[in-house]
Amino acid sequence: MHELRTREPSVYIVLSADTASPDFPWKVSLVTASPYEGQDYCDSAEVLVEKVSMPEGMHAWIADFINRHHEEETFVKRKRKNARVDDVEDGIGDPRIAQDSDVYRSPHQRRVAMK
Repeated sequence: MHELRTREPSVYIVLSADTASPDFPWKVSLVTASPYEGQDYCDSAEVLVEKVSMPEGMHAWIADFINRHHEEETFVKRKRKNARVDDVEDGIGDPRIAQDSDVYRSPHQRRVAMK
């Protein structure tokens, strides 16, 4: 859907190495209109991804498919279950150690100990 809204809609062609044919070193593994799927394949060093302008017929076919089948998902923010909001975590030091030389003691604990 995102790619249809761009100035120049494109398809992404994923090419993988073809060792069987010496004349054609690459073979087409996948063609996608999703820029996100194309980007995922770009992370691999084993394939080559090429961006090619989308033909008009394919643009019309994809737009028709999206108009028929696309359902917008509403965003639902998840809430953490069993989250304790009353905990205070001032540092990672052991609270039983009352030494100022404790490198893990937080400054807040040191001020409380001095009072």
